[in-house]
Amino acid sequence: MIRRSTAARGLALAAVLSLGLTACASSEGGGGDDGEGETTAEPLTIGTILPVTGTLAFLGPPEIAGVGLAIDDINSAGGVLGEDVKVEWGDSGDSTDLSVANSTATDLINKGATAVIGAASSAVSLGVVDTFAEAGVMQISPANTATDLSGYGEFFARTAPPDTVQGAAHGSLILDDGHCKVGFLVQNEAYGTGLRDNVQKAVEAGGCEVVYGGTGQGHEFAPGETNFGAQVTDLLAQKPDAISVIAFEETVAIVNELVSQGWDFDGTTYFCDGNLSNYGDQFDPGTLAGVKGTLPGAQADDSFREELKAWYTENEDGELNDFSYSAESYDAAVLAALAAVKGGATDGETISANIKAVSGADGGTEVTTFEEGVTALEAGDDINYVGKSGIGPLNDKNDPTSAFIGIYAYGKDNTYSYERQIEGKIE
Repeated sequence: MIRRSTAARGLALAAVLSLGLTACASSEGGGGDDGEGETTAEPLTIGTILPVTGTLAFLGPPEIAGVGLAIDDINSAGGVLGEDVKVEWGDSGDSTDLSVANSTATDLINKGATAVIGAASSAVSLGVVDTFAEAGVMQISPANTATDLSGYGEFFARTAPPDTVQGAAHGSLILDDGHCKVGFLVQNEAYGTGLRDNVQKAVEAGGCEVVYGGTGQGHEFAPGETNFGAQVTDLLAQKPDAISVIAFEETVAIVNELVSQGWDFDGTTYFCDGNLSNYGDQFDPGTLAGVKGTLPGAQADDSFREELKAWYTENEDGELNDFSYSAESYDAAVLAALAAVKGGATDGETISANIKAVSGADGGTEVTTFEEGVTALEAGDDINYVGKSGIGPLNDKNDPTSAFIGIYAYGKDNTYSYERQIEGKIE
């Protein structure tokens, strides 16, 4: 089992070595994409830059479990090029303090990671993606959805769809529920404004209007904001029939303010992947009853959930109750490992050169596990890895060509449950 040390859960504050010295940590002789290269590579080291602290910390456990379980499965199947995969755990923090992510990025590069899973926040990834690229490290995010990251560069890919997909689904959900005067409470960073813009496009395409918080209206709030009295007052004065909250941990303060000003949440309020969380006793019973939300990714099946829970209990000494982006995290690690196998080397350049191919961009034999993928690659076949998240092959922008968006609803206990999912195509 891959066990995280207590020290790895904190901030990587001591990483001060030069990036120039550590770019050499990648194995030499990086392979091409024909699977014919040398296979005497250094053991693959996968790093994580996932939220242990900050406003997205609730997404950390399922993402960590996804990566950890994937690496256990990879190593149980013989590892990569005959060697066990090593993992280096790191904290991403959030966009309110990018020094956390910057320090972690330096630390992971210094420790020889050639593929990194994360970040969860698009704004955080935008702050470190160039650092990883300059060091030749392949970054694969399981949760970034900002359209700014589409085609960002050869060393960035993601297993979550861009906000064009979730935005269309989120807007359609609001319209399908019969609402036509929509207000937004949205945080002012790449993820928040990008998703809002795409939801707004869907709402307006349906012949309806945004009455507060829309593009160019100047109503966004700063990440980490705690006082929403004035914003909620201004929003409710516009008499919306639906409110979309696009935020992270700030959602707790937003909900409390909406409650204090008499907003009825039932069937009128919508969350997204950044705040779709089980709030339980953080609010009075029934507060969130009838709230709906959207979350990119296929619904994790029962057997996969049990495996994730077992891994988390054994390795983290806790109970896993949220599975957001766990499948995407699992698939990110498997894709990195399969790309290394196909290219015959474990450096970031090789992983970058082969990740599209193993995702199915060139067609090939459909495989659903790392072990099946290795068997097919060793037989000389192209492969199409169809993983836990159900995404389509990566396109020329390193975005998945299709993905599922789950629709969820809250009950009286302020926790959410799955209702249905729709599949969206990426243009």
